[in-house]
Amino acid sequence: MPHLEIGDTAPAFTLVDQDERPVSLSDLRGAPAIVFFYPAAMTPGCTKEACDFRDSLAPLQAAGYAVVGISRDEPAKLRAFRERDALTYPLLSDPDHAVHDAYGAWGEKMNYGKLIEGVIRSTFVLDADGVVTHALYNITATGHVARLRKLLGVG
Repeated sequence: MPHLEIGDTAPAFTLVDQDERPVSLSDLRGAPAIVFFYPAAMTPGCTKEACDFRDSLAPLQAAGYAVVGISRDEPAKLRAFRERDALTYPLLSDPDHAVHDAYGAWGEKMNYGKLIEGVIRSTFVLDADGVVTHALYNITATGHVARLRKLLGVG
């Protein structure tokens, strides 16, 4: 799938969260947002990334950012992930990876030396109008949130 570029309008979506409530990209308009795609709840790398976002949520919110995580996991697994790791932002379910596709966060990638098709760990920063200000693909979970905070000037 094609990648989003800076200046693109983020593709609209409505997905259910960990509590099976619908969340739309339009719900985030009016303030900047961080939308991150991760492969699977409760795996080591995804747990590290999710907890780093949790631990950075206060300064990100103080700078005006909302944070939303998206994976292919079903709401029940997302709920368990939220509860196990005390995650305090919405986790959205995209089981058919349609939203992943729209953002270019699904495709071929190398995994332990093998070419596979799957989730491409990605983060998008959107302005208050839903325009992409940063599109980060093939990121590593460890240290990503710290690098993102530096990129955004969020201490």
